[in-house]
Amino acid sequence: MSPKKINTVLTAAFVLFILWFGTGFILSPETTAAGFGLPSRPSGDGGGFLVVKGIRDVVLALVLGVLLVTGHRRALGWVLLVEALAAYGDMTTVLTHHGSVATALGVHGLTATLMVVNGLLMLRETRKVAAAPATPAPQPA
Repeated sequence: MSPKKINTVLTAAFVLFILWFGTGFILSPETTAAGFGLPSRPSGDGGGFLVVKGIRDVVLALVLGVLLVTGHRRALGWVLLVEALAAYGDMTTVLTHHGSVATALGVHGLTATLMVVNGLLMLRETRKVAAAPATPAPQPA
């Protein structure tokens, strides 16, 4: 399998995973919250924050999906690197709020690291295209 196909499959998997996870937080925050890794679910009106997290995840997935579908592969590589910061932030949040270390590292940390690897592979794939010199336009005689 070519590096381009591997990168495409990895990115598509991220899009689907993040979309699935985010949609779960929007449609059923009370059951999805436990999978995030924090020790307790927000009480009272705090549950709205779970929906906000879900909306964030859906938007992150859609940005990746749009770049993938439109073929903007170099931009997609950079966005994967930047969006990995959200997953590292989730990992840090779980760890600093006495949540599940296994979930923090095994879900959020692993996802973020795989996104970084995928982003770097995407940038490596497109490196030659971005570095290619532009062909000068023919000059009128």
